[in-house]
Amino acid sequence: MASASTPPGTPEGNELVARRFPEEVATEGNIDAIDEICTEDVADHSPLGETKGREELKEDIRGLREAFSDFSATVEDVVSNDDLVAMHVTLRGTHDGEFMGTEATGKTFEVGNMVFSRIENGLIAERWVQPDMLGMLDQLGIVEKPEM
Repeated sequence: MASASTPPGTPEGNELVARRFPEEVATEGNIDAIDEICTEDVADHSPLGETKGREELKEDIRGLREAFSDFSATVEDVVSNDDLVAMHVTLRGTHDGEFMGTEATGKTFEVGNMVFSRIENGLIAERWVQPDMLGMLDQLGIVEKPEM
């Protein structure tokens, strides 16, 4: 959570807690940190579906890390306003496990991702995650981008 000098509920404190998700949970694989940084009924909205609650969110992250064992999420930019934190994140990984019903391709990807986190009482209450899914699936050889 926020450091001793950065109180929770401030834009700076909200930014610190929001950053822990991509940096600590997604990149480092510390899935149990979800219990420390998210509300019990956290809602997560992404192109892969809607997730409600810590346990469902942990299961989703476990699945992602099984599909991409070297998965990383690098925070590039952050903007905080009141209880909302917006982040531009770069996602990377190697497809070495099943993902969206597709067996491992062994290919790598690097795509942009926009994450908006709503902070409530110093915890992530809701997240909206918008990765470049078309770019990712194209780089993994799962789909081809249509001709322009």
